[in-house]
Amino acid sequence: MNDERLTAWVHGLVQGVGFRWWTRSRALELGLVGHATNHADGRVLVIAEGPRERLEALLELLRGGDTPGSVTLVVESWESARGGLTGFVER
Repeated sequence: MNDERLTAWVHGLVQGVGFRWWTRSRALELGLVGHATNHADGRVLVIAEGPRERLEALLELLRGGDTPGSVTLVVESWESARGGLTGFVER
């Protein structure tokens, strides 16, 4: 099965609340690689690669209401994995 790439823009109160650390922990538990990055407009960009079902599990967690802070919207897009990612880091 080919790996895929999930790009998720997370909107809400998601900076300064441990959101990237929480996302990194969940992604590592799921065996995914990628990163979570704060953006100047207050959103967090999550890029993750791995098997589709694990990426969907991460997406569900991001939308699940148990995140630090307050997520109001997650906009996702999918593509084939590009590779070149190691581990899961906060940026």
